[in-house]
Amino acid sequence: MMMRALIVLLVILNVGVAAWWLSRAEPVAETPRATPMGVATLELVTSAPKASRPAAPAPATIATLPANAACFRAGPYTDRGSAERSASPLGARVLRARARELPGAGASGYRVLLLPSASREQALALAQRVGAAGFNDYLVVNEGEEANSVALGRYRSREAALRRQDEMIAAGFDAQVRASGRGVVSQWWLELATPAGSSGEEVRPALGSAEIAALDCAGLR
Repeated sequence: MMMRALIVLLVILNVGVAAWWLSRAEPVAETPRATPMGVATLELVTSAPKASRPAAPAPATIATLPANAACFRAGPYTDRGSAERSASPLGARVLRARARELPGAGASGYRVLLLPSASREQALALAQRVGAAGFNDYLVVNEGEEANSVALGRYRSREAALRRQDEMIAAGFDAQVRASGRGVVSQWWLELATPAGSSGEEVRPALGSAEIAALDCAGLR
């Protein structure tokens, strides 16, 4: 008896659920609201991917000095700044330039040297580099104001000392010229490389120098 009552109850429940499903109303689609005249509509915009920044251009490399460049030494100038500024009027015609301090011509002699190192060990290591580069005339100074410098020779003429200096600079050593004698005044000169075919008398007026002379370009390469 109890079992029959449960079966009847389940049948009634199923019939009720089916009747509700069949009699339910269809959902009404929502009508979009009209936008007032003159009012812009809003749209959801996805953020655009950030454009990557272009890579910074590589710095321009210094061109190799042409083999047929014309090089000069002009001066003298009162100071380094005056020597460096003198090349400005020539503009792009200056392929390479440097200011150089030279002792006056009235000295009794000239010494070429590498400036003192911080310690004797560093001075000895520098001297070994000089020897490895093929130079034999050098000596490490042991005492005095120029202790730990590397002496590269003594010369009677300034021209010979400058040639020695140019050889050392071309080999990668920052050689300096020091004058011997009383009352010697140093002067500043401009050494520059210009395109092939340039003449000293052509560039001298622009440099504003009293003197100009041809120069071996090896020291500027």
